[in-house]
Amino acid sequence: MFKTNESTTDRIIRAIVGIAALVVFFLNQGTTLGWVALVVAVLALFTAIVGWCALYTVFGINTCKLKN
Repeated sequence: MFKTNESTTDRIIRAIVGIAALVVFFLNQGTTLGWVALVVAVLALFTAIVGWCALYTVFGINTCKLKN
């Protein structure tokens, strides 16, 4: 569906950020910070799972090494 444009390292970092943002959300439920953290968590975890980032596509960035 989408062409992968994230390296494994990039995906791991995004997963860690997503999990950390979920922790912030659960510690700050009902606050603006909590809702912002939830949005960040969902976006980070989604891109980590699928390996595709829309902003990378817009800016022509590709951290994924091409396979021969």
